[in-house]
Amino acid sequence: MYRHIAEAWQRIYKEKAGDITQRAIEWRKEAAIVRLEKPTKLHRARSLGYKAKQGFVVVRVRVGRGGSVRLRPRAGRRPKHLGVVKIKRAISSREIAENRAARKYPNLKVLGSYFLYEDGKYRWYEVILIDPAHPAIKGDVNVGRVVSS
Repeated sequence: MYRHIAEAWQRIYKEKAGDITQRAIEWRKEAAIVRLEKPTKLHRARSLGYKAKQGFVVVRVRVGRGGSVRLRPRAGRRPKHLGVVKIKRAISSREIAENRAARKYPNLKVLGSYFLYEDGKYRWYEVILIDPAHPAIKGDVNVGRVVSS
């Protein structure tokens, strides 16, 4: 079943039309970090260890696209050595999304994340978080091993 879900998402991305574009229009109006009831890409979430039970939290995070921008230095120097443009980030936008979700929910641990969609201005990721203190997570042998490490 999950293979068919993955193939359907591939078709959606190739066509770049319809459902996902309409969703992105709605996502732009929402906050940068939004908690969800269930994952958008179920097959991807399950491959990362998501289970539909208490203690698991799914969050959609919006990250801006483009390079890093530094303030222009006040002291004089030749333009070549200003060091303002062409600065790359040290970490990926996916890692930035994970860090932002972890900062928003400090009592939860990041299990993983996956790419959702991008337009000219933003990238969206879904981050899966686990509550290590929840009894349903403590009791589960498989998930408890992941959280403790």
